[in-house]
Amino acid sequence: MELERERPNANEREHWVELRREGWRDAWSRGNLGLFLFLLSTGLAIELLSFSVFNQHAVLTHTLLGLVFLPVFLVFNVRHVRAWWDFPMTHVKFTGWAATFVTAVCVVSGVVLTWQGAFGTAISYAWRTAHILSTWGALALVVPHVGTLVLRELRRREDLAPETRATWRAHLGIVAGITVAGIGVTAALCGLVRPVEFVNAFPADYDPEIAAGKGPFAPSLAMTSTGGAFDSRSLSDSKSCGAAGCHEQIYAEWLPSAHRYAALDQVFQGIQGLMASQNGPVSTRYCAGCHDPISLFSGTKFVGVENLTGLAGYQEGVSCLACHAIQQTDVKGNANYVVAQPERYVWELRDGAFAKFCADFLIRTYPERHVETLSRRMFKTPEFCAACHKQFIDETVNKVGWVQLQNQYDNWKASRWNHTGDPSKTLECRECHMPLIESSDPAAGDALDFNRVASDGKHRSHRFLGANQFIPVQQDLPGGKEHAELVERWLRGELEIPEIADRWSEGPAVPIELEAPPTARAGDTIALRVRLLNNKVGHDFPTGPLDIIQAWVELVVKDESGNVVLHSGERDADHFIETGTFMFKAEPVDRYGNLIDRHNLWEMVGVRFKRSLFPGAEDVASYEVACPSSAGERVPDLPATSDHELAVPSTSRELVIEARLNYRKVDQYLIRYAFGAGAKITAPVTEVARATARVRLEPALASAGGEQGGL
Repeated sequence: MELERERPNANEREHWVELRREGWRDAWSRGNLGLFLFLLSTGLAIELLSFSVFNQHAVLTHTLLGLVFLPVFLVFNVRHVRAWWDFPMTHVKFTGWAATFVTAVCVVSGVVLTWQGAFGTAISYAWRTAHILSTWGALALVVPHVGTLVLRELRRREDLAPETRATWRAHLGIVAGITVAGIGVTAALCGLVRPVEFVNAFPADYDPEIAAGKGPFAPSLAMTSTGGAFDSRSLSDSKSCGAAGCHEQIYAEWLPSAHRYAALDQVFQGIQGLMASQNGPVSTRYCAGCHDPISLFSGTKFVGVENLTGLAGYQEGVSCLACHAIQQTDVKGNANYVVAQPERYVWELRDGAFAKFCADFLIRTYPERHVETLSRRMFKTPEFCAACHKQFIDETVNKVGWVQLQNQYDNWKASRWNHTGDPSKTLECRECHMPLIESSDPAAGDALDFNRVASDGKHRSHRFLGANQFIPVQQDLPGGKEHAELVERWLRGELEIPEIADRWSEGPAVPIELEAPPTARAGDTIALRVRLLNNKVGHDFPTGPLDIIQAWVELVVKDESGNVVLHSGERDADHFIETGTFMFKAEPVDRYGNLIDRHNLWEMVGVRFKRSLFPGAEDVASYEVACPSSAGERVPDLPATSDHELAVPSTSRELVIEARLNYRKVDQYLIRYAFGAGAKITAPVTEVARATARVRLEPALASAGGEQGGL
């Protein structure tokens, strides 16, 4: 019986031959194979060929016809399996069964990837791997399965009836036609839908200083990879990163951040306007590399332009792409970096819901170029941050010579937080200012950090928490109030960062300690000392533009009745801090010794005063407080009443002392300049740290003559 089953009789052979002929005539068979070959060819092109306009459109047609293939595949295989169920198990039947199973895996994984690309935030690499492997598997099985049948027909073609040969040729022609038609539609889309063309040209009357050897964006050190201008659209459109459904959380964090409002900041706008009026618009390029790169690289900062930040840069400042498109940095500072123009996907920057859907779908399902151009190991390094977080002025700006300004990078590099080659001891910029948070973002996870894995479900916050609690609220930025509250908690040390808890102490960024004697006699002078330690900050405290920033010690001494004995560091009704306050700040001067008080750094040649705390350094604010001469005297007994007990007579008094370390981002003089003298605006003050003490006061000793007279 087995032998008979393996060797079908003449009737059975005729049945199988006729069944095969019907297969060549079957429309479902033709559609299944034609679509399969199209999907196979485009799939291999997407996988093996480089990123291109054709491949981007191929992703779309591959997906669309893949959905069409699904019902065709199901119907064909149900009919095919039923028809050939009783056929003996041969290598042809085996490869057919195996090909059906592997192709089914390919179809299912393709449907999952389509769903993720259309409605998710990113595709699953596990499903993508399954899709790719099953594609190769289907190719390896379908070729011998169909190829064997085709070879048999080729060998028998002289023996076939003319109508059979015509049917066979028609089958192959329709299959090839479906495949070629699909590829033709994809090619036609390449002509119909091209990437948006960027106009990478300086305005006609732009005045680069190339002739002086300074480059087209001087006095900024920033440079494009081509040396020419970039269309403003190429580095803007940060909103799309959030609206695409991929980076919503990161985009929301960025919205109230200092990077976002770097050009939007009204204080910056006022300073830039002053600089343009005194030195000309070209000089404002010095600031633009860090504050307004989109306007800088599009060439809008030149003579005759009234609104120096009139493009998208005004709203975006350091946009997502302006940062992520940087290819190279130098620790020299002053925006010493090279930025490349990101290659945008073919449907990006087009209007309409359909175009947006296609663009988002392509980025999610064909993410290689997106990831390759916008994610680099360099972004994690302090050297990357140094390009902007290190500043100097030279003769191209002040016409005199080189002067160092803020320099967070070198502060950090020389500090106890930097242990080169030992990441377990080193604290870097991102670990403090971009703490890890729970995330469902596609950017979650990072196998490149020594203490992280790709599946940790966290991303680094793009709030870049630092110390600006003013602008986010003042300019009513989305999420601004929450951001300002986080900044205040950050300064007070109330935000936990588990990642670095073993290396970072608890408490405020700069804790303070109040030293006071436990007792003092009336009429004496009490020496008070407020010790301040830069315990947690990875660079100077405060840092940044110290001619703007103010951090100061406020000391209040009261007697036990609440009367103020001494108040240092008080603000008046107009929010100015009193003269003589112990303050961390800098007082830069111009060549004539005049104070730089509007952040007019283009006139700066040096400083007449500067106080800040290097990481790990301590400073002391010293005070002398004169005790009241009546302190410690006996208080008369209070009369007894029916409602109160007798008060206990006091033979001693106390002084209650409170020291506070305060911080505000912008001093009042500059606020008046930027917002107008009549504006009732002041920067919020954050209490970074507080310390208290009590001094018991004893009566003064009687004089020697008085004591003798008493005898």
